[in-house]
Amino acid sequence: QLQLVESGGGLVYPGGSLTLSCVASGSALDDYAIGWFRQAPGEDRVEDREGLSCISSRGGRTNYGDSVKGRFSMSRDSAKNTMYLQMNNLRPEDTAVYYCAAAEGSIWCSGMDYWGKGTLVNVSS
Repeated sequence: QLQLVESGGGLVYPGGSLTLSCVASGSALDDYAIGWFRQAPGEDRVEDREGLSCISSRGGRTNYGDSVKGRFSMSRDSAKNTMYLQMNNLRPEDTAVYYCAAAEGSIWCSGMDYWGKGTLVNVSS
């Protein structure tokens, strides 16, 4: 059973940067399509989470959502079984709970099977 734990959230000024980490245990991340999602604080419907980025399970291609393209960068460290989300030029509208997730048996991030508990990012002056 894959388990995911996010860290790195916090308070940051507009225009600032933050790096989120997601450590996996129980299985190798390389076997999954992995992605980062976010959701407004106080909401918890999984289907309402916004997909931000995804690394495919084969070939390691990466896609980004339009709202973060050019500002956010996702990576994976197979040796550490960890995924990252580097966030630059943060805006107040980026304030959200950020989740990492993994999909089993899927090339891209569709119908995620495993979720972390989330980490809060607050962009405010």
